[in-house]
Amino acid sequence: MSLTPLAAAPSARRAAPVFRGRIGGDPRGGHYAVPHRYRLHLSTACPDGLRLAVGHSLLGLDTSCPVTLLPAVPDCPGGGHAALRPLYEASAHHYTGPALAPVLADDWSGRIVSTHTPDILRDLDRFRPGGRARLYPDGLESVIDAVERMCAEGIEEAAQRAGRAGADAGERAAALDTLFDTLGRLERRLGGERYLADDRLTAADIELWVTLVQLDTVHRCHLDASAVHRIAGHRALWAYARRLAAHPAFGRHLDLDGIARRHHGSCRGLEAAGAAVQILDWAEHAADTPDAPRR
Repeated sequence: MSLTPLAAAPSARRAAPVFRGRIGGDPRGGHYAVPHRYRLHLSTACPDGLRLAVGHSLLGLDTSCPVTLLPAVPDCPGGGHAALRPLYEASAHHYTGPALAPVLADDWSGRIVSTHTPDILRDLDRFRPGGRARLYPDGLESVIDAVERMCAEGIEEAAQRAGRAGADAGERAAALDTLFDTLGRLERRLGGERYLADDRLTAADIELWVTLVQLDTVHRCHLDASAVHRIAGHRALWAYARRLAAHPAFGRHLDLDGIARRHHGSCRGLEAAGAAVQILDWAEHAADTPDAPRR
């Protein structure tokens, strides 16, 4: 069964990256795949940070590419982190924008390689230790790309539109139709498969799992109870989410308190009745994540 993306237009979910270097296999390219050179700076309360943390664990890069955890709630205007300011200033002359996470940095030069999560995850896949399965297997690129787009447009953006303060009934209904259509397609896919692509764990599963975490812990708060009950009715989808949450590379990175505080610190929407209808007990699998940077 193929997974067809919703639209051909690029997703608007992620802002345009400030830095977009790539790690290659050729030393002449500057940034090449070598252990102990690169470092991730991220917050697992941020969806993109959670994606990278899960992928980093699946690839077994704890020693070869260390992670510095940032506070759940950014401590600078514009969503920036004070701890990242030196990296940004070293990487761009007279940089005045926010020092946003996540960041892949080059510890050798003290500069930023990339702030673009999809590229970072693909590049981490280049220097996984021997024996680790690839997150982007050859031949599955189109399936993974389709899942990424479905999650961005059909779930995340649709849920945001459906729960937006000031949206009229027609806008909410159209957004919910898109959301339920996407969830239905994924439900049918997972009704007979453990994973989304070729019965193996790939980047597509990271993308969908993080999106479902956001749907239940963030977007649900702005939907009415009937919509949340319909969302929860996709049993194969939520059984899949629960199964992945029990995987040590997934559940141990859940910072539920951090997600809640980050959401309440930036959200301007109105709380709806769906906030009281929790779909999964994520706390059963979440780690006790301290809200402080660590190395």
